[in-house]
Amino acid sequence: MKNLLLKEIKLTAQPLSFIFILFALMTLVPQYPILVGAFFVCFGIFQTFQKARECNDIIYSATLPIKKTDVVKTKFIFTITIQAIAYLLMVVFAVLRMCLLNNYVPYSINKLMNSNMVFLGFVLIIFALFNIVFIGGFFKTAYKIGVPFVLFIISAFLTIGVGEALHFFPTLDVLNYNYHYSHLIVLAIGILVYAILTTLSYKKSKKNFSKIDL
Repeated sequence: MKNLLLKEIKLTAQPLSFIFILFALMTLVPQYPILVGAFFVCFGIFQTFQKARECNDIIYSATLPIKKTDVVKTKFIFTITIQAIAYLLMVVFAVLRMCLLNNYVPYSINKLMNSNMVFLGFVLIIFALFNIVFIGGFFKTAYKIGVPFVLFIISAFLTIGVGEALHFFPTLDVLNYNYHYSHLIVLAIGILVYAILTTLSYKKSKKNFSKIDL
């Protein structure tokens, strides 16, 4: 598994997958739908899947003396690692924005989603959608990437729209505060959604990939 991961990082991974981690910086952009940063992190990971498809990396990996399902496991570990690094950066930037930059005018008059725990919960939901919609869809064929990614784009931007709209509803304005106990609920939901959907996608992807005649 270690050698497979090294192959993934050194040979298969597109530089954009690592560069797009920097879109976590969008967390600090005022007056902007900052959840788009989570989408671009996933778009960076998509570049590696696209390269793997074009270079027949999946077929090559499957011919190695390993379990066929290890190919799926490697892709998930790579994806989760990129998402985890980006998420940790978003947490740091969110804390910075909430604690040190809150009184600066661009942030204090922000009408869009603030970078609080609600934001962090929605980031996890977008990452979860990528894992189940795109990666789960990809491993149905281990080749087609267009339709799964388009479906992810639709689901991701619908989620972004919901996230940006919620705090405009009566009594839900608290979701855009810096701190409120309800934020913990949204964050907990995000964690559960990410854990459940990613696990389901991983198991389903292994099952589907095992049936594919490469």
